[in-house]
Amino acid sequence: MLFVCLGYLDREAMDARPKAEIEAVMAQCGPHLEELYGTGRVFLDAGLGAAGKSVRRTEGKTVVTDGPFIESKEMIGSAFFVEAEDLDEAVRIASLHPAVRLAEGETFGWGLEVRPVHYFERRDPQR
Repeated sequence: MLFVCLGYLDREAMDARPKAEIEAVMAQCGPHLEELYGTGRVFLDAGLGAAGKSVRRTEGKTVVTDGPFIESKEMIGSAFFVEAEDLDEAVRIASLHPAVRLAEGETFGWGLEVRPVHYFERRDPQR
């Protein structure tokens, strides 16, 4: 099964900390990410930029707006995909991520959400 792991952060909490402190914490992430990737179960890990657009259908028209998109102090800062037998295994694998391994992540509001992915497989129309 495929699972998406969404990495959350509290942007205000992070922005309130000195840049050097954030860089020092980020420098600690490497070994944890190596362990996570070493499981062989993570096949895509991506950090997400803060800028973005929302596309919705409103009153019969497609409307494009600038973010933020939801009223929340948390924002999605990353996403990675895990292949696992079930949700429990996906959570065990995701638990290797620095967001939940580093104590300093608590200060920044770091956390993960693990959800199953329902997807279609693109097929070559010539087959």
